[in-house]
Amino acid sequence: MEWNAETLSLLSIPLISAIVGWLTNYLAVRMMFYPIEYVGYRPCFGWQGLIPAKRREMAEIEVELVLGKLLSVEELAGRLEGDVLALSIERRLKQVLRAVVNEVMEESAPDLWAAIPVQGKNLVYRRIENDMPHVVKKLVTDFQLNINEILDIKELVVEQLVKSPELINEIFLTAGEKEFPFIVRSGFYFGFLFGLPTMLLWHYFQAWWLLPLGGLLVGYITNWIAIKIIFQPKRPIKIGPFTLQGMFLKRQQEVSKVYADIIERKLITPQNITHVILHGSGSAQLLELIELHVNDAIERYVAVAQPYFALGVGSDNYFRMKSLAVKRIFENSDKYLFYAYDYAHGALRVGDDLCLRMQALSPEEFEGVLRPAYKQDEWKLIVTGALLGLAAGIAQLTFIFGAPF
Repeated sequence: MEWNAETLSLLSIPLISAIVGWLTNYLAVRMMFYPIEYVGYRPCFGWQGLIPAKRREMAEIEVELVLGKLLSVEELAGRLEGDVLALSIERRLKQVLRAVVNEVMEESAPDLWAAIPVQGKNLVYRRIENDMPHVVKKLVTDFQLNINEILDIKELVVEQLVKSPELINEIFLTAGEKEFPFIVRSGFYFGFLFGLPTMLLWHYFQAWWLLPLGGLLVGYITNWIAIKIIFQPKRPIKIGPFTLQGMFLKRQQEVSKVYADIIERKLITPQNITHVILHGSGSAQLLELIELHVNDAIERYVAVAQPYFALGVGSDNYFRMKSLAVKRIFENSDKYLFYAYDYAHGALRVGDDLCLRMQALSPEEFEGVLRPAYKQDEWKLIVTGALLGLAAGIAQLTFIFGAPF
């Protein structure tokens, strides 16, 4: 065989086809996730990663398909023990309560509070502090009974993922850390294979449209095959000594651990749960619970000295005092609940439970962990690969074979 320019040009077809396959798959994967924010001029002249652009929809899918079915807020809340929770926040809560008592009394009954000697004030503090574990325990019990009104797991997850688009990228990229590189590599291998028949056809039939069409098919088919191999077949199929199963599904045990770890460390954390219950749609219900138990405690504290106290404070100020106490305790919640994070993290066991339950899913159910990221827009990934392949085929026709186009 004579190695002239024509032969080398002919042999370049499968090599360029392989490069086209690799490049189209690489760009298609990148375009799924990046850029995180829109770059360009809306609405048409620019791009944003498909997943960051649709992170609200993706977050809602994740809640419905995974977290909503595998994690029960009632079950999680039931793991909190009032006595242990009270012990974990005891020191800081005492400091907060002393500050609240001083502020409330100085505003509601300044003369009466000023007249009470230090020893008397210390008795008030001590009585409140001694009663604190009892109040916290009852509050936790009512919190557990009303958890669905106070904590919306969907609100927590969606809010965090919408606010942090890089987090939803991390979830998919980390869980699919082996599948995404495979998509890119497979483009090279399949591109080379599909370039061979294009090379043979071009050798005998040099139609101007053959290379652009070959590039389009390479870009389209390599992306399509890569996605299919990741998720198909769903269940293992034995062929002689080989077992065929979708790459992602085959790694169910490993992916479950990775996925659950990210959810526990960065999404369903005690900090995020606290933020949602204090500032989310259920915060009014929590405030009602705090008001109920704080008012009940105040009634007990002043029961003995009720006539004297009512005269010193006045009925109007007394009700304002209770309202102000509830408000301040609620507003200062972050200060003392911070000390419960370590206990809550160990008690909730989000990661361990989520991992075990994900590992127990059927292949069809497990596909829903990552597939939604592809399923809604995977046609765009495939079409993008096809268009890039078409452009590469036109460039090959023009610059290598010198055909005018």
